Amino acid sequence: MSDGVVVRSPGSGPATWAMGGLFEHLVGAADTEGLLGVSVVTQPPGIATPLHRHTREAEAFFVLDGRISYQAGEQLHELEEGSFIYLPRGLPHAFRIRGTVPARFLAFTAPGGLMGLYDEVGIPAAERRLPGEDGQTPEVELPKWAEVGPRYGLEVVGPGIPE
Repeated sequence: MSDGVVVRSPGSGPATWAMGGLFEHLVGAADTEGLLGVSVVTQPPGIATPLHRHTREAEAFFVLDGRISYQAGEQLHELEEGSFIYLPRGLPHAFRIRGTVPARFLAFTAPGGLMGLYDEVGIPAAERRLPGEDGQTPEVELPKWAEVGPRYGLEVVGPGIPE
Protein backbone atom coordinates (compact mmCIF):
# COMPACT_ATOMS: atom_id res chain seq x y z
CA MET A 1 0.00 0.00 0.00
CA SER A 2 2.99 2.31 -0.33
CA ASP A 3 1.37 4.05 -3.33
CA GLY A 4 -1.68 5.07 -1.24
CA VAL A 5 -4.12 2.74 -2.97
CA VAL A 6 -6.70 1.12 -0.67
CA VAL A 7 -8.54 -2.02 -1.75
CA ARG A 8 -11.11 -3.72 0.46
CA SER A 9 -12.49 -7.15 -0.33
CA PRO A 10 -16.00 -7.79 1.04
CA GLY A 11 -15.86 -8.15 4.81
CA SER A 12 -12.18 -7.21 5.10
CA GLY A 13 -12.34 -3.72 6.62
CA PRO A 14 -12.84 -2.83 10.27
CA ALA A 15 -16.44 -2.95 11.48
CA THR A 16 -18.24 -1.32 14.39
CA TRP A 17 -21.64 -1.72 16.00
CA ALA A 18 -23.08 1.71 16.86
CA MET A 19 -26.51 3.38 16.72
CA GLY A 20 -28.13 -0.06 16.53
CA GLY A 21 -26.34 -0.69 13.25
CA LEU A 22 -23.29 -2.05 11.49
CA PHE A 23 -20.62 0.34 10.17
CA GLU A 24 -18.22 -1.39 7.76
CA HIS A 25 -15.31 0.96 7.07
CA LEU A 26 -14.04 0.97 3.50
CA VAL A 27 -11.53 3.81 3.85
CA GLY A 28 -10.76 6.29 6.59
CA ALA A 29 -8.71 9.34 7.48
CA ALA A 30 -5.60 7.27 8.22
CA ASP A 31 -5.77 5.79 4.70
CA THR A 32 -6.41 9.06 2.81
CA GLU A 33 -4.19 11.68 4.49
CA GLY A 34 -7.35 12.76 6.31
CA LEU A 35 -9.27 13.61 3.14
CA LEU A 36 -12.06 11.02 3.02
CA GLY A 37 -14.03 8.47 5.02
CA VAL A 38 -16.37 5.91 3.46
CA SER A 39 -18.41 3.23 5.21
CA VAL A 40 -21.21 0.84 4.32
CA VAL A 41 -23.85 1.36 7.00
CA THR A 42 -26.74 -1.00 7.79
CA GLN A 43 -29.40 0.16 10.27
CA PRO A 44 -32.74 -1.33 11.28
CA PRO A 45 -36.13 0.38 10.85
CA GLY A 46 -36.89 3.01 13.47
CA ILE A 47 -33.31 4.16 14.09
CA ALA A 48 -33.21 7.96 14.15
CA THR A 49 -30.79 10.75 14.98
CA PRO A 50 -31.52 14.05 16.68
CA LEU A 51 -31.20 17.17 14.55
CA HIS A 52 -27.47 17.84 14.52
CA ARG A 53 -24.67 19.39 12.52
CA HIS A 54 -21.01 18.73 11.90
CA THR A 55 -18.68 21.72 12.20
CA ARG A 56 -15.78 20.00 10.39
CA GLU A 57 -17.16 17.64 7.73
CA ALA A 58 -19.46 17.55 4.77
CA GLU A 59 -21.40 14.27 4.42
CA ALA A 60 -22.99 12.40 1.56
CA PHE A 61 -25.12 9.25 1.47
CA PHE A 62 -26.06 6.85 -1.33
CA VAL A 63 -28.92 4.50 -0.47
CA LEU A 64 -28.30 0.89 -1.52
CA ASP A 65 -31.41 -0.67 0.10
CA GLY A 66 -34.34 0.50 2.20
CA ARG A 67 -35.98 3.84 2.89
CA ILE A 68 -34.74 6.85 4.83
CA SER A 69 -36.45 10.11 5.75
CA TYR A 70 -33.77 12.81 5.73
CA GLN A 71 -34.18 16.32 7.07
CA ALA A 72 -31.59 18.71 5.58
CA GLY A 73 -32.03 22.20 6.96
CA GLU A 74 -35.77 22.93 6.73
CA GLN A 75 -36.49 20.41 3.96
CA LEU A 76 -37.56 16.77 4.40
CA HIS A 77 -36.45 14.31 1.71
CA GLU A 78 -37.68 10.74 1.25
CA LEU A 79 -34.77 8.62 0.06
CA GLU A 80 -35.04 5.14 -1.43
CA GLU A 81 -32.76 2.72 -3.25
CA GLY A 82 -30.57 4.69 -5.66
CA SER A 83 -31.09 8.07 -3.92
CA PHE A 84 -28.14 10.33 -3.13
CA ILE A 85 -27.91 13.29 -0.76
CA TYR A 86 -25.03 15.69 -0.08
CA LEU A 87 -24.94 17.74 3.15
CA PRO A 88 -22.55 20.71 3.35
CA ARG A 89 -20.55 21.20 6.54
CA GLY A 90 -22.56 22.97 9.23
CA LEU A 91 -26.05 22.20 7.81
CA PRO A 92 -28.41 20.87 10.51
CA HIS A 93 -29.74 17.44 9.54
CA ALA A 94 -31.41 14.33 10.92
CA PHE A 95 -32.63 11.00 9.56
CA ARG A 96 -34.98 8.15 10.40
CA ILE A 97 -34.91 4.65 8.89
CA ARG A 98 -38.40 3.86 7.53
CA GLY A 99 -40.24 0.73 6.46
CA THR A 100 -39.95 -2.84 7.66
CA VAL A 101 -36.45 -3.78 6.46
CA PRO A 102 -33.02 -2.41 7.35
CA ALA A 103 -31.59 0.41 5.28
CA ARG A 104 -28.13 -0.04 3.78
CA PHE A 105 -26.21 2.97 2.49
CA LEU A 106 -22.78 4.29 1.62
CA ALA A 107 -21.76 7.09 3.98
CA PHE A 108 -19.06 9.54 2.83
CA THR A 109 -17.34 12.20 4.95
CA ALA A 110 -14.87 14.84 3.82
CA PRO A 111 -12.52 15.26 5.52
CA GLY A 112 -12.45 11.70 6.74
CA GLY A 113 -12.15 11.76 10.54
CA LEU A 114 -15.83 11.51 11.50
CA MET A 115 -16.05 7.70 11.37
CA GLY A 116 -13.71 7.60 14.36
CA LEU A 117 -16.63 8.94 16.41
CA TYR A 118 -18.67 5.81 15.69
CA ASP A 119 -15.72 3.64 16.65
CA GLU A 120 -15.34 5.46 19.99
CA VAL A 121 -19.00 5.29 21.00
CA GLY A 122 -19.63 1.86 19.50
CA ILE A 123 -17.97 -1.51 19.96
CA PRO A 124 -16.11 -3.73 17.51
CA ALA A 125 -18.59 -5.82 15.52
CA ALA A 126 -18.33 -9.48 16.45
CA GLU A 127 -19.76 -10.42 13.03
CA ARG A 128 -20.93 -8.68 9.83
CA ARG A 129 -24.57 -8.38 10.92
CA LEU A 130 -26.80 -6.07 12.90
CA PRO A 131 -26.10 -6.25 16.63
CA GLY A 132 -28.43 -8.28 18.80
CA GLU A 133 -28.21 -8.78 22.53
CA ASP A 134 -24.43 -8.75 22.09
CA GLY A 135 -24.57 -5.04 21.09
CA GLN A 136 -24.67 -2.06 23.43
CA THR A 137 -27.92 -0.89 24.97
CA PRO A 138 -28.94 2.74 24.31
CA GLU A 139 -28.50 3.41 28.03
CA VAL A 140 -24.81 2.55 27.68
CA GLU A 141 -24.20 4.13 24.27
CA LEU A 142 -26.10 7.44 24.43
CA PRO A 143 -24.02 9.01 27.23
CA LYS A 144 -20.91 8.29 25.15
CA TRP A 145 -22.29 10.41 22.29
CA ALA A 146 -22.71 13.40 24.61
CA GLU A 147 -19.15 12.97 25.89
CA VAL A 148 -17.30 12.12 22.67
CA GLY A 149 -19.35 14.00 20.05
CA PRO A 150 -18.08 17.52 20.80
CA ARG A 151 -14.48 16.38 20.24
CA TYR A 152 -15.52 15.54 16.66
CA GLY A 153 -17.39 18.80 16.09
CA LEU A 154 -20.81 17.17 16.49
CA GLU A 155 -23.45 19.59 17.80
CA VAL A 156 -27.01 18.46 18.64
CA VAL A 157 -29.35 21.34 17.76
CA GLY A 158 -32.86 19.89 18.08
CA PRO A 159 -35.15 16.86 18.17
CA GLY A 160 -35.21 14.16 15.53
CA ILE A 161 -37.80 13.32 12.86
CA PRO A 162 -41.01 12.01 14.48
CA GLU A 163 -42.11 8.42 13.83
